[in-house]
Amino acid sequence: MARRRQIYEGKAKVLFEGPEPGTLVQYFKDDATAFNNKKKGTITGKGVLNNRISEFLMMRLGEMGIPTHFIRRLNMREQLIRQVEIIPVEVVVRNVAAGSLSQRLGLPEGSALPRSIVEYCYKNDDLDDPLVAEEHVTAFGWATPQELDEILSLALRINDYLSGLFYATGLRLIDYKLEFGRLWENDQMRIVLADEISPDSCRLWDVKTNEKLDKDRFRRDLGSVEEAYQEVARRLGILPESGPTDAPGTETLQ
Repeated sequence: MARRRQIYEGKAKVLFEGPEPGTLVQYFKDDATAFNNKKKGTITGKGVLNNRISEFLMMRLGEMGIPTHFIRRLNMREQLIRQVEIIPVEVVVRNVAAGSLSQRLGLPEGSALPRSIVEYCYKNDDLDDPLVAEEHVTAFGWATPQELDEILSLALRINDYLSGLFYATGLRLIDYKLEFGRLWENDQMRIVLADEISPDSCRLWDVKTNEKLDKDRFRRDLGSVEEAYQEVARRLGILPESGPTDAPGTETLQ
């Protein structure tokens, strides 16, 4: 099949023109970045694992009534998604103090929060994705007050479901990043979950040992990065029998 037109390339994924209007092909790379692209590397097999993990979680959320951009997985590294207008705000849901929250507020990493906290960051790599308030989001027109209310409601529903799903596999969902987009269907618009949900975007700790099984192993040079991603997939019951290597898919669209 002839190569399709590339629409966008990010730090961890590439978007190609889809086979039908209103669709895109999302390709998962092995490239790894941290600290807003200041640290770069490669995690062998990461793209394959993230594709499978994100597919699994998007499908489970869809079954719970959460609207997403996901349509179906095409092969080991690609999935078909709906084309959406990305809202330039990262939604960070925190259940346990870690990362930048611990640094900003002087909280010991791993300490319990009084309740789940939702933060917003402006999606801009040049500015290091700065933390912003709801007032910034609405004042600068990144999202309307009604859209932000819908995003907050969806984020909390997603958090409830994913926290339970991961806990059942022996993992604590410490915090994670979500992205949302506007999906246009005829003259109707709705807010849907976009991007991915994977160890790239989630902090996941073992319930018993607090071992980190996410991209913090890359950020902090903890080693065994590939094994951590494999362990998450294994606990979710989706690790390919052949392991995290490329294999022929039903369709290749890049």
